[in-house]
Amino acid sequence: MQVEFAADIWRWEARAELWCFVAVPDEISEALHELPGPRAGFGSVPVEVRLAASVWRTSIFPETARGRFVLPLKKAVRQRYGLGVGDRVTVSIETVGI
Repeated sequence: MQVEFAADIWRWEARAELWCFVAVPDEISEALHELPGPRAGFGSVPVEVRLAASVWRTSIFPETARGRFVLPLKKAVRQRYGLGVGDRVTVSIETVGI
């Protein structure tokens, strides 16, 4: 599955100094929940991410409160493009190994 979406960057409250995320839209999250196959730790789904010219592999994680998935944004990528909390970014994710 490969999708592209735009979302605002937010900081995880429990570890504000370390983790920034974007939320995967609800309709994409629902489709991801329906994918067959075993999940990795914490129900995560491995993905390849593209943001501008940067590409990396990570996992997206289900958010307990809303059921949507969240995507961690690497600090190096945020710094490369001067991105911070509240900025809107367009990312592409492709599931891998499913």
